[in-house]
Amino acid sequence: MKIRILVAAHKKYWMPDDSVYMPIQVGAALHPALGYVLDNTGDNISDKNPNYCELTALYWAWKNLDADYIGLVHYRRYFTRKEVYNIEKKKEQILDGKEWENILSKYPAVVPDKRNYYIETNRSHYNHAHYTDGLDLAEQIIKEKFPDYFPAFNTVMNRTWAHMFNMFVMRRDLFDDYMAWMFDILFEIEKRVDITGWDNYESRIYGFVSELLLDIWLEKNKIVYYEQNVSFMEKQNWIKKGGNFIKRKVLGR
Repeated sequence: MKIRILVAAHKKYWMPDDSVYMPIQVGAALHPALGYVLDNTGDNISDKNPNYCELTALYWAWKNLDADYIGLVHYRRYFTRKEVYNIEKKKEQILDGKEWENILSKYPAVVPDKRNYYIETNRSHYNHAHYTDGLDLAEQIIKEKFPDYFPAFNTVMNRTWAHMFNMFVMRRDLFDDYMAWMFDILFEIEKRVDITGWDNYESRIYGFVSELLLDIWLEKNKIVYYEQNVSFMEKQNWIKKGGNFIKRKVLGR
């Protein structure tokens, strides 16, 4: 079982010492090399990284990587056994190769634990946090090109939870299917939207939209998946995060 989990990074950072993890520099076409695998070799969309975020690593893997299972984590966010509050202890909780083999021998896909919004649906949360153009266009394109996915789109949009961060590990055939479907939609959005004048944050439109596309694809195809804890490797300001959430809910962007 050959497992490769990309660790998307745009700067030098601590990396786990396990052969299943493959640090990859995203946006390598735009910046000096860091010494990691580069996402600008072979068939790639590395120069789209400011708008596609970690998806440039996934595209590279789809087109260039040979593995039985492929996944993605972030240099500051990993699948872990359990949540602890000491940064060094968190590093010790990151799943290793043997644990991944055990999980993937039982499940074809692994995703993060659900992120609950409680008072918001996925649609309202997205609309409060971002320009609505990306998700509106995704809805239109799914109606036009993938109408059999539209019931799943509505189901996911009306949920109050989602599997976020574009993090997952999947069996290769599922990975290929999801990549083809997801990038078809995102490239079509790119043809139809004009992001001229958008700030750097909102310009990450395709990364934001894709976070919700994963659950739509899982729902439509009835993929059996396993949910795993995710840990952030740095301290988080939960008071600030909570305040921003309420501010968006009450005042909008």
